[in-house]
Amino acid sequence: MAAGSVRVDSWLWAVRVFKTRSQATTACRAGHVKIGGASVKAAQAVKVGDQVQIRIAGFDRILVVKQTIVKRVSAVTAAESFIDETPPPPSREEVAMAPRRDRGAGRPTKRERRELEKLRGRDELDSRPRDN
Repeated sequence: MAAGSVRVDSWLWAVRVFKTRSQATTACRAGHVKIGGASVKAAQAVKVGDQVQIRIAGFDRILVVKQTIVKRVSAVTAAESFIDETPPPPSREEVAMAPRRDRGAGRPTKRERRELEKLRGRDELDSRPRDN
């Protein structure tokens, strides 16, 4: 790796995004971690200025690397190692407006699924895991 760079899974663990490094590695394998909009493997190098996008619990978290660290540090130091550019969560009114399916109504049809994805603002191609 180049000077001033560190593995993305190690960095995500060190800045306390994930509790364990293996969870960070699993998220990378599943395609939930992106650098510059492209899914990356766990060994991908991250350097100062990179924008890292992580999907956790259905929400995207956007972090800009300020400092590369390898070892897990205190929460205060970890918070200083990145800039959090995550958009604020939607308001309760917006969430309440989202349509809900009746319990026991079965699986949504392909058309209904596409409408739900469009409403949630997710692109169908971005939600599928990619082979690297």
